[in-house]
Amino acid sequence: MKLINYSLVFIALTFISCGASKTTATDAEIEALNILIKNQQFTIESDWAYPQVTNAMQQVLNSGLLQPGSSAGSISLVGNTNFLTVSGDSISSYLPYFGERQMQVDYGGTDSGIQFSGLMKDYKTVKNKDQSFDITFNAKSNNENFNVYIKIYPSLNTDMTLNSSSRFPIRYSGVAKPKEKQISK
Repeated sequence: MKLINYSLVFIALTFISCGASKTTATDAEIEALNILIKNQQFTIESDWAYPQVTNAMQQVLNSGLLQPGSSAGSISLVGNTNFLTVSGDSISSYLPYFGERQMQVDYGGTDSGIQFSGLMKDYKTVKNKDQSFDITFNAKSNNENFNVYIKIYPSLNTDMTLNSSSRFPIRYSGVAKPKEKQISK
């Protein structure tokens, strides 16, 4: 009998804790996100990079080169300049890249990070049931093409994945904010 009572209490607490952990976005958060997506004027600053863990990345971790708190699969970007800015149909970015390249880099090459500056192609947005948005587009950096997938939540937290034919995929998490307007003189 005691076993049944303990089981019932455990089941009840499980349902209560699951219900309590479910978060919902406020109307103000949803409206702010809708405006951000509609205007296509925002900047994402990432706090974490999540490279694909390979043998080479594990060797970097073992060398002690990564800052404390980072691992081969998650690297803190706090204090490192990084951004991805969408401005209408244009994109600009500097994202540090951690991972393996699939092709030779020019001697003295300076394209170790992911840098975009130009027009996006095939920009699409999809609103999800949870009020988040999926954004996809293609961008070009030097001689490299990227498929970019961004998920923006009503809290403005982001999850971004970049795929390229010449690098292993990498994922970033961070926060989106409206792009600051330039003051003309």
